[in-house]
Amino acid sequence: MKKEECFYLGKIVSKFSFKGEVLIKLDTDEPESYLKMESVFVDYNNNLVPFFIDKSSLHKSDLLRVKFEDVDSEEDADDLMKADIYLPLTLLPKLEGNQFYYHEVIGFTIRDINFGKVGVIKAVNDSTAQALFEVDRDGVEILIPMNDEFIGKIDRGSKIIYVETPEGLIDLYL
Repeated sequence: MKKEECFYLGKIVSKFSFKGEVLIKLDTDEPESYLKMESVFVDYNNNLVPFFIDKSSLHKSDLLRVKFEDVDSEEDADDLMKADIYLPLTLLPKLEGNQFYYHEVIGFTIRDINFGKVGVIKAVNDSTAQALFEVDRDGVEILIPMNDEFIGKIDRGSKIIYVETPEGLIDLYL
Protein backbone atom coordinates (compact mmCIF):
# COMPACT_ATOMS: atom_id res chain seq x y z
CA MET A 1 0.00 0.00 0.00
CA LYS A 2 1.32 3.42 -0.97
CA LYS A 3 0.76 6.66 0.97
CA GLU A 4 -1.03 8.15 -2.06
CA GLU A 5 -3.67 5.43 -1.67
CA CYS A 6 -4.20 6.28 2.02
CA PHE A 7 -5.29 9.08 4.28
CA TYR A 8 -3.59 10.25 7.46
CA LEU A 9 -5.57 9.15 10.52
CA GLY A 10 -3.29 10.21 13.35
CA LYS A 11 -0.05 9.70 15.24
CA ILE A 12 1.05 7.36 18.03
CA VAL A 13 1.80 9.83 20.82
CA SER A 14 2.55 7.73 23.91
CA LYS A 15 2.63 4.35 25.57
CA PHE A 16 -0.29 3.49 27.80
CA SER A 17 0.72 0.33 29.67
CA PHE A 18 3.63 -2.00 30.21
CA LYS A 19 1.77 -4.54 28.02
CA GLY A 20 2.44 -2.63 24.79
CA GLU A 21 -0.70 -0.50 24.54
CA VAL A 22 -0.33 2.87 22.82
CA LEU A 23 -2.34 6.08 22.53
CA ILE A 24 -3.08 7.44 19.06
CA LYS A 25 -3.99 11.11 18.61
CA LEU A 26 -6.65 10.97 15.90
CA ASP A 27 -6.95 13.71 13.27
CA THR A 28 -10.74 13.58 13.07
CA ASP A 29 -13.88 15.22 14.41
CA GLU A 30 -15.46 11.81 14.97
CA PRO A 31 -13.02 9.55 16.88
CA GLU A 32 -15.82 7.10 17.75
CA SER A 33 -16.03 6.20 14.03
CA TYR A 34 -12.66 4.45 14.32
CA LEU A 35 -13.35 2.21 17.33
CA LYS A 36 -14.09 -0.94 15.32
CA MET A 37 -11.02 -0.98 13.06
CA GLU A 38 -9.38 -4.35 12.51
CA SER A 39 -6.08 -2.94 11.29
CA VAL A 40 -4.19 0.23 10.37
CA PHE A 41 -1.07 1.06 8.40
CA VAL A 42 1.83 2.34 10.48
CA ASP A 43 4.52 4.46 8.82
CA TYR A 44 7.50 2.42 10.01
CA ASN A 45 10.92 3.31 8.54
CA ASN A 46 9.18 5.07 5.61
CA ASN A 47 7.13 1.98 4.76
CA LEU A 48 3.44 1.48 5.43
CA VAL A 49 3.24 -1.68 7.52
CA PRO A 50 -0.11 -3.27 8.42
CA PHE A 51 -0.70 -3.68 12.16
CA PHE A 52 -3.68 -5.70 13.40
CA ILE A 53 -5.66 -4.46 16.38
CA ASP A 54 -6.50 -6.75 19.31
CA LYS A 55 -8.63 -4.14 21.07
CA SER A 56 -9.22 -0.40 21.14
CA SER A 57 -11.14 2.15 23.18
CA LEU A 58 -11.47 5.91 23.42
CA HIS A 59 -9.28 7.59 26.02
CA LYS A 60 -10.09 11.18 27.09
CA SER A 61 -12.40 11.63 24.06
CA ASP A 62 -9.82 12.36 21.32
CA LEU A 63 -7.22 9.65 21.92
CA LEU A 64 -7.58 6.05 20.79
CA ARG A 65 -6.10 3.49 23.18
CA VAL A 66 -4.91 0.55 21.08
CA LYS A 67 -3.44 -2.88 21.74
CA PHE A 68 -1.81 -4.16 18.54
CA GLU A 69 -1.21 -7.86 17.90
CA ASP A 70 2.42 -8.85 18.63
CA VAL A 71 3.18 -5.57 20.45
CA ASP A 72 3.39 -7.01 23.94
CA SER A 73 5.91 -4.92 25.87
CA GLU A 74 7.00 -1.35 26.52
CA GLU A 75 10.04 -1.98 24.31
CA ASP A 76 7.81 -3.08 21.40
CA ALA A 77 5.67 0.04 21.89
CA ASP A 78 8.77 2.30 22.14
CA ASP A 79 9.62 1.27 18.60
CA LEU A 80 6.32 2.75 17.35
CA MET A 81 6.44 6.11 19.15
CA LYS A 82 5.66 9.15 16.98
CA ALA A 83 4.74 6.93 14.00
CA ASP A 84 1.98 8.18 11.70
CA ILE A 85 -1.14 6.03 11.21
CA TYR A 86 -2.92 5.65 7.85
CA LEU A 87 -6.01 3.97 6.43
CA PRO A 88 -6.92 3.24 2.79
CA LEU A 89 -8.80 6.06 1.00
CA THR A 90 -11.59 3.57 0.26
CA LEU A 91 -12.55 3.69 3.97
CA LEU A 92 -13.33 7.41 3.92
CA PRO A 93 -17.06 8.11 4.03
CA LYS A 94 -18.33 9.82 0.88
CA LEU A 95 -19.02 13.52 1.32
CA GLU A 96 -21.73 15.35 -0.57
CA GLY A 97 -22.74 18.91 -1.32
CA ASN A 98 -20.11 21.50 -0.43
CA GLN A 99 -18.20 19.19 1.88
CA PHE A 100 -14.95 17.71 0.57
CA TYR A 101 -11.67 16.13 1.57
CA TYR A 102 -8.58 18.17 0.74
CA HIS A 103 -7.03 15.38 -1.36
CA GLU A 104 -10.28 15.05 -3.33
CA VAL A 105 -10.18 18.55 -4.87
CA ILE A 106 -6.58 18.55 -6.12
CA GLY A 107 -6.86 19.06 -9.89
CA PHE A 108 -10.27 20.77 -9.68
CA THR A 109 -10.71 24.07 -11.54
CA ILE A 110 -11.60 27.19 -9.54
CA ARG A 111 -14.14 29.51 -11.20
CA ASP A 112 -14.90 32.85 -9.58
CA ILE A 113 -18.39 34.28 -10.13
CA ASN A 114 -16.98 37.72 -11.00
CA PHE A 115 -13.50 36.90 -12.36
CA GLY A 116 -14.17 33.72 -14.38
CA LYS A 117 -11.73 30.81 -14.59
CA VAL A 118 -9.00 31.33 -11.99
CA GLY A 119 -6.91 28.16 -12.42
CA VAL A 120 -6.37 24.62 -11.15
CA ILE A 121 -5.98 23.60 -7.50
CA LYS A 122 -2.50 22.14 -7.08
CA ALA A 123 -2.58 21.81 -3.28
CA VAL A 124 -4.37 22.73 -0.09
CA ASN A 125 -2.34 24.53 2.55
CA ASP A 126 -3.78 23.79 5.98
CA SER A 127 -0.72 24.85 7.99
CA THR A 128 -1.99 28.43 8.26
CA ALA A 129 -4.72 29.81 10.53
CA GLN A 130 -7.12 29.52 7.58
CA ALA A 131 -6.81 26.69 5.05
CA LEU A 132 -6.00 27.93 1.54
CA PHE A 133 -6.51 26.63 -1.98
CA GLU A 134 -3.16 26.87 -3.80
CA VAL A 135 -4.27 27.60 -7.36
CA ASP A 136 -1.99 27.51 -10.41
CA ARG A 137 -2.86 30.06 -13.10
CA ASP A 138 -0.36 29.63 -15.93
CA GLY A 139 2.58 29.39 -13.52
CA VAL A 140 1.33 32.07 -11.10
CA GLU A 141 0.28 30.87 -7.64
CA ILE A 142 -2.98 32.32 -6.34
CA LEU A 143 -4.04 31.67 -2.74
CA ILE A 144 -7.77 31.57 -2.03
CA PRO A 145 -9.04 31.15 1.55
CA MET A 146 -11.24 28.08 2.00
CA ASN A 147 -14.02 30.09 3.57
CA ASP A 148 -17.57 28.73 3.54
CA GLU A 149 -18.80 32.18 2.54
CA PHE A 150 -16.56 32.13 -0.59
CA ILE A 151 -17.43 28.60 -1.77
CA GLY A 152 -20.63 28.65 -3.79
CA LYS A 153 -20.90 25.18 -5.28
CA ILE A 154 -18.79 22.09 -5.90
CA ASP A 155 -19.43 20.28 -9.17
CA ARG A 156 -17.73 16.92 -8.72
CA GLY A 157 -18.75 15.69 -12.17
CA SER A 158 -17.06 18.60 -13.96
CA LYS A 159 -14.34 18.97 -11.30
CA ILE A 160 -15.12 22.65 -10.78
CA ILE A 161 -15.40 24.65 -7.56
CA TYR A 162 -17.40 27.85 -7.93
CA VAL A 163 -16.30 30.63 -5.60
CA GLU A 164 -17.14 34.26 -5.00
CA THR A 165 -14.05 35.96 -3.63
CA PRO A 166 -13.86 39.54 -2.37
CA GLU A 167 -13.34 42.07 -5.14
CA GLY A 168 -9.65 42.49 -6.00
CA LEU A 169 -8.38 39.35 -4.20
CA ILE A 170 -7.41 37.50 -7.39
CA ASP A 171 -6.06 40.68 -9.00
CA LEU A 172 -3.53 40.98 -6.16
CA TYR A 173 -1.64 38.02 -7.64
CA LEU A 174 -1.75 39.10 -11.29
